[in-house]
Amino acid sequence: MKMERIGKTEDDDKEEEEKEEEEYGPGCLDFATDGGEELFVPPLNFAVVDHGVYRSGFPDIANFSFLETLKLSSIICLCPEPYPEANAEFLRSHGIRLFQFGIEGYKEPFVNIPEDTIREALKVVLDVRNHPLLIHCKRGKHRTGCLVGCLRKLQKWCLTSVFDEYQRFAAAKARVSDQRFMERFDTSSLKHLPVSFTCLKKS
Repeated sequence: MKMERIGKTEDDDKEEEEKEEEEYGPGCLDFATDGGEELFVPPLNFAVVDHGVYRSGFPDIANFSFLETLKLSSIICLCPEPYPEANAEFLRSHGIRLFQFGIEGYKEPFVNIPEDTIREALKVVLDVRNHPLLIHCKRGKHRTGCLVGCLRKLQKWCLTSVFDEYQRFAAAKARVSDQRFMERFDTSSLKHLPVSFTCLKKS
């Protein structure tokens, strides 16, 4: 979530931008125009999860033009803070429904991830009436990674593949507690729900 910077110097801002470019690739902060043409800038850590399901970090104003191309019906936000007014206005103006499942973004290595909250969020993901849908937290790593990992278990992915995907986004900040949560997550209570998008279809 982009917040107004207070009490930071230009050097602080530059250092922060350099860290983001190092983490997400050069040019990740370049937006607005390129030779007079508008550029579409995906949110940090944006990726396709499945047909009609996407994941990312918290969208910024610079990402709105890109989000328009997805023709979203819904957004799942896994952050507990009130949704920024600029983002809320974007959703209202495009008829996008917000599902907010607040999960605290802990930095401690051992935390209790709310299983009931993940289960309720999965119900939204599995309902194709909510598609196209974007799942996001702050950086698109831990909370989003746990939700997508539990979806992969429903898709009968092996744990090695589930963890590989999680680690690809979390990188050096991968948490053992997140992986333990995904490993132990019980999908049995969700198997009665109709699933009809790409990878969940039986061949």
